[in-house]
Amino acid sequence: MFLTLLLVTLVVASVVSLVVALVFSKPIDSILKRIIADEISVAWLKYLKFAILVVGVSAGVRIYELEKYITPERWDKDARIVLLTTERWVLELYRTIIEALQGIAWLLLVFFVFALIAYVIVRIAELRQGGTAGQAKV
Repeated sequence: MFLTLLLVTLVVASVVSLVVALVFSKPIDSILKRIIADEISVAWLKYLKFAILVVGVSAGVRIYELEKYITPERWDKDARIVLLTTERWVLELYRTIIEALQGIAWLLLVFFVFALIAYVIVRIAELRQGGTAGQAKV
């Protein structure tokens, strides 16, 4: 039963991560093309999609939390293995979805903060180039 739970959480976390990667693919691509006006933006987009998948799966499948279904607590002598009931399955699937989304949300937050900083730098550089080009024409 534990192996089934592990496999199901892996599949659920993977599906959630794939959906998020697909949803955010176009916005991330637009941002990267604006900041990095070069062919390398495609490689960065692929890397960010990969990072979304890795972070989503690693955050969604919590191995240490799932250990309670195969081993008792180490510090408690009277502890027993937690039984996998229907309620536990629902709870674990809910946790998988929420944790995967939370991990991806942090990743995207960090990306968008740095993208915003990079956008401001690019915009300032463009304004300075436009100002010096305008002065040269006069």
